[in-house]
Amino acid sequence: MKNDVRPIRTEADYNKALAEVEKLWGTKLGTPKGDRLDVLATLIDAYEAEHYPMDPPDPIEAIKFRMESQGLTRKDLEPLIGTRTRVAEVLNRKRSLSIGMIRRLHTELQIPADVLIRPTRRHAA
Repeated sequence: MKNDVRPIRTEADYNKALAEVEKLWGTKLGTPKGDRLDVLATLIDAYEAEHYPMDPPDPIEAIKFRMESQGLTRKDLEPLIGTRTRVAEVLNRKRSLSIGMIRRLHTELQIPADVLIRPTRRHAA
């Protein structure tokens, strides 16, 4: 293992770093190999953020994901969104989220506000 760590500038550098991370995976933190793994992971993360940016999720998909991960039902959303009908309209993309709904969803379900304020897609992927 070489001790020099270089910036990841090309796809070849990226693939080489991924291969090395795979070999180092599971090494103990605080050791030279563990430190190298940490540095490589940071470099890979920076490269991926620049070359493979991810779009933030659709607000409705984010709500549905949070419902699923926390075992929530539509009824659980009523205090945050409104009546049963209003919850159905929002989740079926027939009604937009209001500022009040966004605030309550952000506060109670910890969904990032920047995700909730985005326009919803008419037809989810």
